[in-house]
Amino acid sequence: MAQDHSVLGLQLLFSFFFPLVQLLVSKMADFTADQIEDFKEAFGLFDRIGDSQVAYNQVADIMRALGQNPTNKDVVKILGNPTAEEMANKRINFDAFMPMLKAVHALPKGTYDDFVEGLRVFDKEGNGTVMGAELRIVLATLGEKMTEQEIDALMAGQEDENGSVHYEAFVKHIMSV
Repeated sequence: MAQDHSVLGLQLLFSFFFPLVQLLVSKMADFTADQIEDFKEAFGLFDRIGDSQVAYNQVADIMRALGQNPTNKDVVKILGNPTAEEMANKRINFDAFMPMLKAVHALPKGTYDDFVEGLRVFDKEGNGTVMGAELRIVLATLGEKMTEQEIDALMAGQEDENGSVHYEAFVKHIMSV
């Protein structure tokens, strides 16, 4: 009788995972063979041990090197919410990485208009500018928090003599980097 439960359990497990695997494989087809080869080569550059795997804590860097821009929160979610110890010690191979890259690739991306509209909220005078100091605080405290050095690099040359930032030009600058 216990054997019947095992078989039934395996059938249920298979019926759940098989469509999921098919979906992941079909989504991988969106990348060309040349792109996948380039991704594999880039992935290999992060393999420090030579076992064709990389640490979980390298996944976000690899994705960014491949032209994606996931948040750290997105990457942690895609990795299955690993602990800090797992992030440092757990490893992943290229075949397991590709569906994750595809998931990040499919995430919605913000547009120029989205970013301008988001900054317009801070335009108290309605003149197309925001206070640089206020923008710095937002960048340091909300969402994907940036370090002071990252903020300084991002804001370099963006503030006028009054400490204001013309946010449409700022968004154009950010999107061109």
